[in-house]
Amino acid sequence: MVFFKRAATSAAAISIFMTGSAAFADVTAQQVWADWKTYLESSGYAVEASEVQSGDTLNVTDVTMSIDIPEEDSALAMELGELTFTENGDGTVDVSLPSIMPIVAVFTGPDGDMVRTELEYTHTGLTMTASGSPEDMSYAYAAAEMGVRLVGVSGDEALGPFPDGTARMTIADIAGTTRVMVNTLRKTDQKMTSGPLSYDLDFEDPESPDARMIIKGKLGGTDFAATTSMPLEMDASDMAAAMAAGFAVDGKMMYRDGSSQFTLDEDGSVTEGRTSSESGEFDIAMSDDGLTYALTTTGMNLAMSGGDIPLPVELAMQETGFNLTIPVSKSDEEQDFELGLTLGDFTMSEMLWGMFDPGGQLPRDPATIALDLGGKVKLFYDLFDPEQMEAVESEGAIPGEVNALDINALTVRAAGAELTGEGAFTFDNTDLETFDGMPAPDGEVDLKLTGANGLLDTLIAMGLLPEDQAMGVRMMMGLFAVPGEGEDSLTSTIEVKSDGQILANGQRIK
Repeated sequence: MVFFKRAATSAAAISIFMTGSAAFADVTAQQVWADWKTYLESSGYAVEASEVQSGDTLNVTDVTMSIDIPEEDSALAMELGELTFTENGDGTVDVSLPSIMPIVAVFTGPDGDMVRTELEYTHTGLTMTASGSPEDMSYAYAAAEMGVRLVGVSGDEALGPFPDGTARMTIADIAGTTRVMVNTLRKTDQKMTSGPLSYDLDFEDPESPDARMIIKGKLGGTDFAATTSMPLEMDASDMAAAMAAGFAVDGKMMYRDGSSQFTLDEDGSVTEGRTSSESGEFDIAMSDDGLTYALTTTGMNLAMSGGDIPLPVELAMQETGFNLTIPVSKSDEEQDFELGLTLGDFTMSEMLWGMFDPGGQLPRDPATIALDLGGKVKLFYDLFDPEQMEAVESEGAIPGEVNALDINALTVRAAGAELTGEGAFTFDNTDLETFDGMPAPDGEVDLKLTGANGLLDTLIAMGLLPEDQAMGVRMMMGLFAVPGEGEDSLTSTIEVKSDGQILANGQRIK
């Protein structure tokens, strides 16, 4: 796990350079390179390179970035190609890369075994110009196309066999700007747009020559915006300390017109499929105040056939979403959390419906599941502190406690029936006896159910639900619910008391 975090950090450093998003520029080419090198070294990397100054041009070759990973007694080294910094004589500096640039990453494990990954970065018509001052630098960049492909993965036999295949990605019509302001923190403001993006994966299983995976996909275009704050010296392996020192990131990526095709061949059993979506958005924010992920997709479609699937599968969902906001820092005070899930307007093909409802008795209305939760928690540890989290794991400690839970909205809609609800609970974490080891809750939830009796009648007529079992369900609904407004409508208020009582519509059931 630590290795992957280090590899991600190294990849981010490379992408910063290639897109100009680091904006480490000054009035001279030497100062541009020196500042970028200083930034990498302050992040824990050892940087080596050959530098040749000729007039207003600085050529930097044989660039090597390396870093130790003491948590795993390992190391990671990366090799880049040639970098060129050219002064324009007007206070700006052009940065250029060769049209084909090799990138080599070597991971050395605790036993000395090595894995070598070779990549090839390419571009067409890339321009990158820095302007401004060392304390407030702006970059502008554009390219007709940028891409990266996997050349190969190799290493010591003890770590093999290694996958054999191809992987590539290209992005067209790239344009972006970056502004970097350096004071007590290095603050970056980035904006980028692109045209079509495509990717292609084709791998054979090294342990089974008859197994193969092929994935091809594309996006119609992307938009990206992010702001970042970084301490001038930061240890990327200790994110808790980095965030305490001011590290923060807030980013958003949006895409449109996504599609993919895939083929999985497992010893002659071939599964094929395709996906598409109208648009999507990914948001991430991380700082000492907390961590937020949010992912939404609209107009998603999925089709699969072959392999162990007995018949073609076709599904569609108009909206999918997931969001999570959690605190990450230890505090004696309560902190907010949020959790949301949306699976909106789900539909499937008539062929799938026909498997259990050939007569078409069930309504084919789109189904929806939506949940919106919030509340208060206390954290006893810093979640990004490796030593603290190792102690939690080794000692079996509880990292925190939930003090309050709000059910802001609940919706379950399918086959002509709908359940909605909302409510709120608090928890007494000092009382673990009243509810058999669970913190004692105190609160209530209001529920409304429509169309349930009609759905039961349909299931009985279809032969999917025996009459006696349906009668048991109706008796249970009568115990917990009362008639609501309108036909085939039920409502219920469930109260849970901290002394162990549970009431349904004012009637004690426990």
